[in-house]
Amino acid sequence: MEMVLLTALGVGGATVIGALIGFIFKNITHKFSDIVLSFAAGVMLSAAILGLILPAVDYGGKWGLLITVIGIFTGALCLNLVDKLVPHLHKLVGPDIESHKNADLNKILLFVTAIAIHNLPEGIAAGVGFGSGNTAQAMLIAGGIALQNIPEGMVIIGPMLSAGVSKKRTFICAMVTGLIEVLGTLIGYFAVSLATAILPFALAFAGGTMLYVISDEMIPETHAHGSERGATYALLVGFCLMLVMDMLLG
Repeated sequence: MEMVLLTALGVGGATVIGALIGFIFKNITHKFSDIVLSFAAGVMLSAAILGLILPAVDYGGKWGLLITVIGIFTGALCLNLVDKLVPHLHKLVGPDIESHKNADLNKILLFVTAIAIHNLPEGIAAGVGFGSGNTAQAMLIAGGIALQNIPEGMVIIGPMLSAGVSKKRTFICAMVTGLIEVLGTLIGYFAVSLATAILPFALAFAGGTMLYVISDEMIPETHAHGSERGATYALLVGFCLMLVMDMLLG
């Protein structure tokens, strides 16, 4: 349990680390942030497949493949529904919000709310990984999510400061988005621990949410500023790194 709690704090704390980086380096280029986010996307893609989806097939037994496919689509559809209610990253961070000093504050707050809402299923994915009992794979999943949270935390800072939000309130907002992920991690862990029968579906569901985040949010965001090639190779590096780590950790 201590390991789960520490990991939950680490996953949520990664957003705060990203926010601190955003405060220190206010003029981080899009190209740099895109490379970091693409690398994180590759890590998450590998973690989703190796740590969640393939184990879901194994744990599901006779019906493992069917349960996994249903779980993946259910996870993706749930985030799709959330997206319709609260649009995310590349749909909210546009030229208006980045280039105008007097950006619309309501739009900024919607943006931060969207990140917080989307952090919940990411946290659940990390918690479900621990609930499976495979600590090594769970750590890989949590590491991938935490890595993705750093550039996400960096993204929060600039728009809020430019909209006139104080540094203190901006930092508090970043902390709240991170705490949501801590909550999600604990929910995922306890849900699977209390009802092991749902483990295959829960793993696939978590994998589906991660695939959705990668395809619908992270990749479009990293390809929006003219750094497609570098972003693609960064994704491949992240994927292969996690693949090697997974094989070495067994």
